[in-house]
Amino acid sequence: MNRYPVWKYVVILIALVVGFVYALPNFFGESPAVQVSAAKPLVKVDTGTLAQVEAALKAAGVAADVVTLEGASIKVRLANTDAQLKAKDAIQKALVPDAGNTGYVVALNLLSRSPAWLSGLHASPMYLGLDLRGGVHFMLQVDMQAALTKRAESLTGDVRTSLREKNIRHSGISRNAQTIEVRFRDVATLDAAKAVFQDQFTDLQTVDAADGAEFKLTAAIKPEAARRIQDQALKQNITTLHNRINELGVAEPVIQQQGLDRIVVQLPGVQDTAKAKDILGRTATLEVRMVDESAEARGAEAGTGVVPFGSERYLERNGQPVIVKKQVILTGENLTDAQPGFDSQTQEPTVNLNLDAKGTRIFRDVTRENIGKRMAILLFEKGKGEVVTAPVIRSEIGGGRVQISGRMTTMEANDTALLLRAGSLAAPMEIIEETTIGPSLGAENIAKGFDSVTWGFVAVAIFMCAYYMLFGVFSSISLAFNLLLLVAVLSMLQATLTLPGMAAMALVLGMAIDSNVLINERIREELRGGASAQAAIHTGYDRAWATIFDSNITTMIAGLALLAFGSGPVRGFAVVHVLGIMTSMFSGVFFSRGLVNLWYGRKNRLKTVSIGTIWRPDTGTALKTES
Repeated sequence: MNRYPVWKYVVILIALVVGFVYALPNFFGESPAVQVSAAKPLVKVDTGTLAQVEAALKAAGVAADVVTLEGASIKVRLANTDAQLKAKDAIQKALVPDAGNTGYVVALNLLSRSPAWLSGLHASPMYLGLDLRGGVHFMLQVDMQAALTKRAESLTGDVRTSLREKNIRHSGISRNAQTIEVRFRDVATLDAAKAVFQDQFTDLQTVDAADGAEFKLTAAIKPEAARRIQDQALKQNITTLHNRINELGVAEPVIQQQGLDRIVVQLPGVQDTAKAKDILGRTATLEVRMVDESAEARGAEAGTGVVPFGSERYLERNGQPVIVKKQVILTGENLTDAQPGFDSQTQEPTVNLNLDAKGTRIFRDVTRENIGKRMAILLFEKGKGEVVTAPVIRSEIGGGRVQISGRMTTMEANDTALLLRAGSLAAPMEIIEETTIGPSLGAENIAKGFDSVTWGFVAVAIFMCAYYMLFGVFSSISLAFNLLLLVAVLSMLQATLTLPGMAAMALVLGMAIDSNVLINERIREELRGGASAQAAIHTGYDRAWATIFDSNITTMIAGLALLAFGSGPVRGFAVVHVLGIMTSMFSGVFFSRGLVNLWYGRKNRLKTVSIGTIWRPDTGTALKTES
């Protein structure tokens, strides 16, 4: 009657082992560390850099626990925060002697102390939120007017192209702030242009007026279109920041909109504000321009002349100067994807670009009209431009697929594709608020949260053992298993634990024990009604299940509502709350019954069970049930 088949005990054993293994990394804690990564695509972090770091640490007399090269960064684990600060200064001086030309980013970090065998099983600790781990918090203000100006600039080029395709002659096109002004010599041409605007530029509203002997058509962005552009700019900036920070390896960042024009960025574990600012500022943009091949430009490249008006001077990867025209043909906004690859003929590393429909059309037209001329592909990062490649156009290029190469290594191709995929900011942003939470405050919050969970568990366990005797012990063991399972699931999902999450964990303990209270009271009720011990256990678990299921489902609905509509701390609370309900149903019913069946199921003639004192309400007498 009260015996589990072997497969159920196998399930319990597997859950116990998996829960223990994946919860274990959380108990090793974190060690102070210094992380070295590249600040530019051209800079490599390799074994040579590793040797420089080790030499700098040795010269400064800093004993590191471990110095490893992991992917594209070097991580130095240290014993304490004093050694961490000393190591950072030493490495900074060795790798970045010139503060104005930073090739490397040397940042403070916190790394898990988990042993290698756990890491090999992909067992990692939970991510800790800003309030527990420490880190940096930024509030960024997005310049919405700049987004509109940028859109107006883009539309100016589109208007010029459309009028040329329709063979509509004009006296000049100019942008004045966020409006576009086009001049015409006669009314017929003006009417034809107005038809083009009405047909192709639905986001613009036009006003025409006489201007001396000519006619001026002024186009402005419609209010509803302006709101849409601003909303898209904010979303693009959030997406760009997500891509950039995620690809740089910052664990579980929080990037979310606040208000109409602000973005909140939280980077847990990053203690270096300068490092965080560098991450936020590192967004690359792509521009395609034609190379200026005039005699003046060649003289400027050779260093014997000045840069012609309307052109600019940039450097290639090998340091060779290139004079390119200021007119931008394509930008990163026309880019849909960028992936590293290899040339099918030369096997050189390349970056393969995919353009959108508009970019495909422009690129096809430009390459058709400039066969035999050079086209420069520039990469801008933090306001500084660099010529990635400047090939000669051999034929018209259509189809929206462009391959760029230029003496790149595989790592450089990967980095360039990464930066281009991260996209560009749709509008500039300014940091208006910044906060740094130190690891010591985070450690204090962790200690308080751990104490609340621990003492809550101890208090519940003492009450259950005192009131329900041996069944209280079973309930306490299943409660401990529930906590272990919850921590393991959060770790496997790599969820972010915050202070509200720890509060939810303490609440889950109180809610999880409800299942066992219902079961124990149901068993008592069966015993009070005269049922045998084995029958009372069997019936108690079966009849309590429906009540447990209903109560947990209704509570989960409330938790899912918090998860769906909440944000920030509320969402963190809801994640732990919902997961805790699911683990408590497994541990409170399935696991605890396994313990009871293992202890009592093997006894054929069971007369009493240890479930505390049972009072008969009709007589006021007590049944002694302790065995």
